[in-house]
Amino acid sequence: MYDLLVVGAGPYGLSIASHAAAAGLRVGVFGRPMASWRDHMPRGMFLKSEPWASHLSDPERRWRLDVYCAEQGMTARHGEPIPVEVFAEYGLWFARNAAPEVDERMVTRVTRGAGGFEAVTDDGETLSARTVALAVGVMPFLEVPAALTGLDASLVTHSSHHSDLDRFRDQDVTVVGGGQAALETAALLAEQGTRVRVLARSGQLCWNDVPPPWERPWWRSARSPHSGLGCGWRNWFYAERPGLFRRLPEPTRARIAATALGPAGAWWVRDRVEPAVEVLLGHEVAAARAVPGGLRLDVTDAAGSLGTLETGHVIAATGFRATADRLGLLSADLRTALATGADGSPEVGRDFESTSHPGLFLAGLATASGFGPAMRFVHGATYTAGALVRGVRRRLRSGPGLVPAPGRHEAPETARR
Repeated sequence: MYDLLVVGAGPYGLSIASHAAAAGLRVGVFGRPMASWRDHMPRGMFLKSEPWASHLSDPERRWRLDVYCAEQGMTARHGEPIPVEVFAEYGLWFARNAAPEVDERMVTRVTRGAGGFEAVTDDGETLSARTVALAVGVMPFLEVPAALTGLDASLVTHSSHHSDLDRFRDQDVTVVGGGQAALETAALLAEQGTRVRVLARSGQLCWNDVPPPWERPWWRSARSPHSGLGCGWRNWFYAERPGLFRRLPEPTRARIAATALGPAGAWWVRDRVEPAVEVLLGHEVAAARAVPGGLRLDVTDAAGSLGTLETGHVIAATGFRATADRLGLLSADLRTALATGADGSPEVGRDFESTSHPGLFLAGLATASGFGPAMRFVHGATYTAGALVRGVRRRLRSGPGLVPAPGRHEAPETARR
């Protein structure tokens, strides 16, 4: 039986597994390593976060992104975006060096079991664990406007469905959304010869500023400090003090999680979008239907006027919404009894443990309402990994048996691949 079974092998899952192994827990980590970054982002994209804010977390901070880049003959510099492909390879390097061996089978179901939980893999094996951490990333939480749901995938996709945009060469594509995913996707499409437009609900696009130099006069740093989420004291609080954020009133936390760091394009995308991409601001899709050659969209503008638009394909770059009902791998009894906040996201305690299911821990986007906007970014993995593993150790102490001594973290023989 595992002490901790980690479901998911992205930045959060790998970081949690690294801390858990170093703490001496019998830990298993399941999933395709860095799957979102390898399978759900088109070639040519870059990390929006600064390189120094994009480290995965191991307890000794040995396996950082800058260390990987140095080994590869590259430099991770402040103000210079890192290609997504490089970050994905960094995650695989981290997995090889800083975490227990990853079992690439997918966990399809988690349910209560004797002494804790049972997890079923995609090949039918049932594994037992005293505690479980769900680090499932963003893919279970895709958000598509209601007007676009129910249409065939040949006509409508989510931006995260694409690792390659080549299929849209010389076609007509409408990208719905006004954030980084929408704008960078549109830029890549335009650069390969696709006729592309962006349709955004907002009345204007927001663009992030070029970050100030890392080294600057002390008074500038004091006025607007750097943080893993950008400059400014508010961003610093979100990025560096998730534990204090959790002490805010629940309605305040939910509001901030929903509105802070809203849709915006990176400064280095702006010059690629403005000259090359048609942007329809203040527009929203009211209805969509298939027609020969693609779709006809009924579109409303800010004044409420209705118009039509024909396009070959719609890419919905409309983000993610982490509600408990979308955690489909939880058994029905666990999922329906999962305590949630006003926004529908799972309620977690100070150590990321579900308030309704002792021993079930959550990480990443699903915890943004509890611990703040940092949980939407890689930067939040460092705080999460340390706090969550401390919570696991406390939970194990409260049940039968003791936490194993440091160093005893090999998987049970029957569960090894």
